[in-house]
Amino acid sequence: MRQSFSVGIGGAAGQGVATPGDIFAKIFSRRGLHLNAYNAYQSIIRGGHTFLTIRTGPDKIANTDGRIDLLIPLNQDTMDRHLRLLSAGGACLYNADLIQPGAPAPGVQMCPIPVSKLADITRNKVAQNTLAIGAGLSMMGVGFAALESVLAEQFRKKEQAVIDENISLARAGYDYAAEAFKPFAWPLPMTDARYAVLSGNAAMAMGGAAAGVKFYSAYPMSPATGVLHWMAEHARTAEIMVRQVEDEIGVINMAIGAAHAGVRAMCATSGGGFALMSEGLGLSAQAEIPVVVIDCQRAGPSTGVPTKTEQGDLWQMLGAAFGDYPRVIGAPLDIADCFKMMPEIFNITDRFQCPGIVLCDLLLSEGRLSVDPKELDFNPAVDRGELITSNGSGEHEPYKRYKITESGVSPRVIPGIPGFTHVVSSDEHDEDGVLISDMYTNSSKRRAMMEKRMRKVDGIAASVPPPQLLGPAKAEVTLIGWGSTYGVIDEACELLRDEGISVNHLPIRWLVPLHGDAILELLQGARHTIIVENNYSGQFARYLRSETSFVPNGHIRKYDGEPFLPHHIVDAVREQLAGKTNLSVPAHEIMV
Repeated sequence: MRQSFSVGIGGAAGQGVATPGDIFAKIFSRRGLHLNAYNAYQSIIRGGHTFLTIRTGPDKIANTDGRIDLLIPLNQDTMDRHLRLLSAGGACLYNADLIQPGAPAPGVQMCPIPVSKLADITRNKVAQNTLAIGAGLSMMGVGFAALESVLAEQFRKKEQAVIDENISLARAGYDYAAEAFKPFAWPLPMTDARYAVLSGNAAMAMGGAAAGVKFYSAYPMSPATGVLHWMAEHARTAEIMVRQVEDEIGVINMAIGAAHAGVRAMCATSGGGFALMSEGLGLSAQAEIPVVVIDCQRAGPSTGVPTKTEQGDLWQMLGAAFGDYPRVIGAPLDIADCFKMMPEIFNITDRFQCPGIVLCDLLLSEGRLSVDPKELDFNPAVDRGELITSNGSGEHEPYKRYKITESGVSPRVIPGIPGFTHVVSSDEHDEDGVLISDMYTNSSKRRAMMEKRMRKVDGIAASVPPPQLLGPAKAEVTLIGWGSTYGVIDEACELLRDEGISVNHLPIRWLVPLHGDAILELLQGARHTIIVENNYSGQFARYLRSETSFVPNGHIRKYDGEPFLPHHIVDAVREQLAGKTNLSVPAHEIMV
């Protein structure tokens, strides 16, 4: 079991839950600790319940585990909902003036803070937050100097009086806890490691900038809005033109226009916005203009649950735009991978002049993770493919934008270069780009052009590595997941091995191309296979079956808007193993 410590902070929207979370995250990361933060909140402006969990420790942590060691309820509702998460050794810091403590489990330390005695609440309505931060870090054995430094940084845009007031409040809470409460039995260790704390949205935006993106367009839509925020904040420094557009139809068409002009361009949205982009994606495919679209999945259908996570958009991505065309779809495995995937997918889309889709979800987009800066390559290799940027000597064969080639890739020119005139349209065309209207006489041209484009599929497949099996080559159980389930399945595998169950893990990062033959080869000797995914219908299981005819022995699915916890997977695996009698008959599904 991974050594970790979890802090839970809850309250109503508007009570300032995020700020204590930011401060704890900075403190933990600067002590050389890994961390993962997940904020469960409702899609209303004020009054809805918000609960932020920060899990930290010396071991790599990619998810929360449902356990809380320190609870900070900012209102009665949070106390009533979450006190049960504390077990022996845990503690609850709360405002004794406003909150009734409830009945804790044996061994839980209830820590009432006399807020009105320690602070002037008529001047500072969120004084309880800062007092609790100071008290909590005191109980953890963290020196006050570290907190003072982070507070000064957190409020650096405020007046000095605000900084001084918060430091004073934190000191009051820190000293009060030292006298009134017992410290935690496990003080957080210090290591020499130094980590950045990133959200998936920030990581994808940074990865795009590192890949050379020079145009970004978006319409704000949760949970993808964070990409727009990062781009807007850093647009001048990164020399990126950023446009907030009136709707997603305009977004995709602007991005395609910028890409046609020769720059790397991308946009981001969620499932509802992507639906409006589908026709534009077809234009990218037909005109062979490379563009990258990020889809941050949330619970649907329709408006659905805008602030909850789900892996429900896979089939929408697979069927985006009508007709057959080459594309590439990747699903980042964790927040660090959100950064890494961007240069990779841009190189592929540029080389093969096709659309690329990054299929993320709210869990990664809005979650935060400690990332070793050494993992982030800010000067990645850039491959623009067969891009013509000058007319050279001025002498060349007549330019055919859609020249039929063995690879299916035609040299692409930046518009405006003398001697390289061509037509670009969403209609089918010949090699010159001239529209084909009379199919009675031009059917052979249509077939040739379609076959040319689809020959890119083999090249795309060769440029994307097949998945790899993690763990022992032979195991009693093989867990298969895609995208953001990577971290929680990895930890569940550790827990299952601790129980004596042999298990391995097949994470799928590239969905198109799928490398079905490689997957079948890896699963050839698997004894009991289980597919884990965050949706109701088992979208990846259906996709895998459609491409390979492979049917797993069992499924673990979750679709309540919240992410998997390790014990969900461990419990379901135990149940399926206990019920298996004949591995030729699929085990019953576990709907978590």
